[in-house]
Parts: sequence; C-alpha cells; structure tokens
Amino acid sequence: MRKHALVRLALAILLCAVLGFLAWPAPFHAQAWRPSPLPPLHFTDDLSAAVLWGRGEIHGPEDVAVDAQGRVYTGLADGRIVRLDGQSVQTLARTGGRPLGLILVDAQHLVVCDAWRGLLRVGIDDGRVEVLSHAAEGLPFGFTDDLAAAADGRIYFSDASSRWHQPDYMMDLLEGHPYGRLLVYDPQTRQTHTLLRGLYFANGVAMTPDDAAVLVVESFRYRIRRYWLKGAAAGTTDIFADNLPGIPDNIDVDARGHVWVALPTPRRFDIDAMMASRWLRERTALLPLWLRPGPSHVGLLAELDAQGHLLRLHRDADGEHLRMITSVLPDHDRLIIGSLENDRVGVLHLPAH
Repeated sequence: MRKHALVRLALAILLCAVLGFLAWPAPFHAQAWRPSPLPPLHFTDDLSAAVLWGRGEIHGPEDVAVDAQGRVYTGLADGRIVRLDGQSVQTLARTGGRPLGLILVDAQHLVVCDAWRGLLRVGIDDGRVEVLSHAAEGLPFGFTDDLAAAADGRIYFSDASSRWHQPDYMMDLLEGHPYGRLLVYDPQTRQTHTLLRGLYFANGVAMTPDDAAVLVVESFRYRIRRYWLKGAAAGTTDIFADNLPGIPDNIDVDARGHVWVALPTPRRFDIDAMMASRWLRERTALLPLWLRPGPSHVGLLAELDAQGHLLRLHRDADGEHLRMITSVLPDHDRLIIGSLENDRVGVLHLPAH
C-alpha cells in the first residue's frame, strides 16, 4: 500500500511540475517564423584533411586573419589575441572581453570586434588596446560581432543584438525579434553610423569585389543580405543568398568573388520546427541549457558563387577534426578555419577547381 502511495505522490509532483512549466511566463513574447524546406544537398567530405594549428593550446578561435607571411591571428575565449605559425602560439594582447571578428588593417594593427567592449584597435607589437567605438546614435553595442574593411579605410561591422549579449545568443534565436544592426566606422572622422537596422542576428560581414556592396549575415533567417554602396542601387538592400543549409556565421570573399560561409551547425528539423512555433520558442527558453537544442557536431562550410548560388558544401561528417565552424578565410590555395568552441585552427589546402 505504501508503495502505491509513493507512486501516486511522485506522479502528482511530476504533474504539478509539468503544469507549472506550461503555465510559467516566458522571458519574452516570441515571434514565429517558418523556414523554407531545404532542397537535396550534396557534400564534399574533405575537411578532415585540414592541418591543425594550435591544437590543445587555444580555445575558441572564433575568427581568423592572416598576414603576408602566412601567419594566422585569432581571438580566444579567454580574451587573448594570439598569432600562430603552425609551430607555436604567441600571445599579442588581451582585450579584457571576448574578441570575435578581426582583420589586419596594417602591419602593426588589428581591428577587432569584441562582444563586450565594442570595436577595438589592437597593437600587434605593443599589445595596446584602444576602443574605437562602443555605440551608434545613442544605442550601445550589445554584441559586436564581425567586420570588414573597404579600400577607403572604412570599417563595416555588425552588432548582432542590441538586447542579448554573447553568452545568451540562443535567447536571441528563441525570441526571434530583429535586434541586429550593420554599422560603418569612419577612421577619418572617428564617427559610427548605422546603415541597416532590424536584422535577425547580424553576424558575418564581407566586402564584395570593388567594394560595390557589403554583405551581412542574418544568422537566424538563414540568409545573407547585401547593402549597396555604389551604383544606381546605392543605399538600398536586397537578399544575396537565402535558405542556406545551416545557420550561417562569418563570411569572406575570395579573389574570384566566391563567398565562403561558415556554418556552425547544419539545419536541423527540431530547430526549424521550433522556429515555426511561438509557443515552442517560449517554452524552450525556460528549459535548462542542457535540454535546449544545440549545434550538431559536424564541421560544415559553404562556397557560393558571385551571384549567391550554392556551389559546394565542405564537411567533416563526424566533427572529430573540425566542428562548429564559425569562420572561413580563403588565403590563396588554402582555407583558414576557425571555431567558437574548438581548440584548434584548421588549414585546408584546396585543389585547383
């Protein structure tokens, strides 16, 4: 009899917990969006051939840059900026935040998007860190993410979310509102202006050939938007690539005008289904982190042509070599590959196409 009473008590507690979870108010009012179905996809399983730099000595090389000597620069989860040459890891500076996108602007300086501190200039030789910009038009950056430099010196960069900070990026995905911005910093005037508002997690940024336009990723809409800088369409925006086969992160453009897209995770049925339901989004936000859907342990990046059409999908199917790829930088006949969560940088030599 006592055993039956304990079972009934356990069931009652479980029922109360479920009802409480269903009735508990969500931390936001979510916006639903239904992704388009994916067409059939074909993969080239070549990422496991990448040479690994800094393996076990670094953590979270989210973005990468390369100098004329072929050395790689990256920012780490502990706030360091380091340089790798395939043999060693050298610490150059500490930002005091979380460095994400970074570019070399000359032989002595990097410009860095720090998720917490804003747009920074970092001295390679002296380690000096200078804040270039931390707000635009009265609105502070909430999640400074990625950047690209035009030939005239202007820096185009993204503020992924004005509401959610870097550790809470999943909350931005779940809420589904457009808090992202594309911005431009002018080093001559030291002013920052907003080019686009209302982006769905503004992420990777890249310049098109001849600086005719700037591309910016909207991660949580699976697409890349284009903002025209020159020509009859200057000041307008359109969609460069849509319905991508994964959640896109950083991007870069090679000498042919091909766009390389890092995909931290391929599209998943459960995440797509969740995006289409406001109720599922709000309930998922109440779950502990370990119960929320996360990225698949697959290494994936896409190559698009100059018109935004998918050419190839490069993959490490089991993610043992490279996974959660967040950046890909074409450098002559090789790709430099970074990751938000991995402990290595990949260097993949490409065959001639």
